[in-house]
Amino acid sequence: MIARRAHIELRKLSEQYKAVALVGPRQSGKTTLVREVYDDKPYLNLENPDVRNFAVEDPRGFLGQFQTGAILDEAQRAPQLFSYLLQILDESGPELHFVLTGSNNFLLQENITQSLAGRVGYINLLPFSIDELQERLPGRVAALLHKGFYPPLYDKSFEVDKWFSNYIRTYVERDIRQLKNIGNILVFERFLRLCAARVGQLLNKNALAVEAGIDSKTVESWIGLLEASFIIYRLRPHHKNFNKRLVKMPKLYFYDVGLVSALLGIQNAEQLDLHPLKGAFFENMVVIDLMKKRFNAGKSDNLYFWRDRSGHEVDIVLDYGLELVPIEIKAGETITSAYTKAINYWNKLSDTKGGIVVYAGQSIQKRSNGINIVPYTKMGNYIP
Repeated sequence: MIARRAHIELRKLSEQYKAVALVGPRQSGKTTLVREVYDDKPYLNLENPDVRNFAVEDPRGFLGQFQTGAILDEAQRAPQLFSYLLQILDESGPELHFVLTGSNNFLLQENITQSLAGRVGYINLLPFSIDELQERLPGRVAALLHKGFYPPLYDKSFEVDKWFSNYIRTYVERDIRQLKNIGNILVFERFLRLCAARVGQLLNKNALAVEAGIDSKTVESWIGLLEASFIIYRLRPHHKNFNKRLVKMPKLYFYDVGLVSALLGIQNAEQLDLHPLKGAFFENMVVIDLMKKRFNAGKSDNLYFWRDRSGHEVDIVLDYGLELVPIEIKAGETITSAYTKAINYWNKLSDTKGGIVVYAGQSIQKRSNGINIVPYTKMGNYIP
């Protein structure tokens, strides 16, 4: 079994809160992790119709079975439980009582906010990180970009394209319809593939609406659905005005690069080697891996990008409050002078020094100007 970095933070939260919520996309390993960490607690999956019916029809009786708490998987499926959980947590001792998991961030967070605010420790679990997979990473970058990071693909020898085909079908048919009744699923699936074709680009909702054949309000609504279900991620532009003429649109990424590959019909790593979006795929992978590092440590999102209207851009700016760390992402395997150009411009503009270039090669270079050039497989050792 591949050890998850999030288990350390999960145990810490267990010592501070009476309930813990673990949220993330389907198949990200939530159930495996909580059952391993809390192996002394009974496990209930609210996707099971019999379990869910009991919980919905008699929430008091359902929760009354578990005097020392339980793991409630896909807890957002039975929102009636949350008001009763409030009373149980308030009347119980200081020890951890319930563990809640969910694959729908919006619904679970809404229920927690309404009923259990301040009583629940919260952590996001995304698919495997590069650091977690070190010993099992494919030898070629293209193979990793094609396969992605979902745990089942590293547990069994699935055919990657067929696994993602089933994942997409299940996601569209089940999760999206829980949130909103979308009449034309074919249009929504087309919209999803159009989003995949824009990975790493500025999110122009008007242009996307025209191409998808829907209005701008529908685009915003569907983007929100995809975010709530941990499918897409909007990277925000940094707000600090080193330059007044800044781009204000967010950039679009997916929480798993293998899903992007599948949505665009890429069937193997060889096709990806020649694909015009390979650089964008690599950028997507690195951006989300930086997010995983934050989430696994129980920290919030501090990722931004910076771009002015003259075309100068830094792929990632990590904002630590008093310190900003610029990061450039390059899919090439050979270091060139162009790799540090954007960070040098940023440092001159902001009167700072240093930064990190993450690339697809193997060598490490520590430049005299404070810029570190590091392989994607080692970036966790250099990024705070």
